[in-house]
Amino acid sequence: TGYETSAVYAWSRQVGFAQVAPVKGVEGFTRTSPVTGPTYVDATVAGKRLRRGARLWTVATSTFKAETYRFLRQDRPTREEQAAGALCPPGTIHLPDWADGEWLKQLTAEQLVTVRTKRGFARLEWQKLRERNEALDTRVYARAAAWIAGADRWPEARWADLEAQLGVAKQDGPEAGPGTPAHVERRTSPRRRTVRSSYMR
Repeated sequence: TGYETSAVYAWSRQVGFAQVAPVKGVEGFTRTSPVTGPTYVDATVAGKRLRRGARLWTVATSTFKAETYRFLRQDRPTREEQAAGALCPPGTIHLPDWADGEWLKQLTAEQLVTVRTKRGFARLEWQKLRERNEALDTRVYARAAAWIAGADRWPEARWADLEAQLGVAKQDGPEAGPGTPAHVERRTSPRRRTVRSSYMR
């Protein structure tokens, strides 16, 4: 919401706040929850100032960045372990086939460092290693959207239902592992499914 705020609020009101969640990122690790809100803020639409005309969610970006890098560091099971029935640990990030070098650099464009305040206290701060970091930002806000949709509280039955709708292949052996012909065939299947979730309605 730091850029073209009025346009974002106007579009959100037009589409409907059940479908769109305007967000504002904040740094630091002092938040009690990674996502808070929504709060009602004033919005300017078509030149008119509307009191409490938009809903805004606040996202603790530092928390989701730390989670992202923690998930990226997770060890995956070997092919032999997968053949024996081992699954990737919860939170494993599966990178898309189209991810190129630039996208991967953007995803890992920041590092967590300890800095000293003017009073001499230590605090953690995310600092950029390069200018372009859009891949990391979109991952963080997509994670926030999942939080807002309630995905962190969905039972296993809900996930199984979504997998069935999307035709997701089960990891029940080497044939379903990443990079194998069966896995690629499932992913490129022309069959399309519609995810019926309250967030997408």
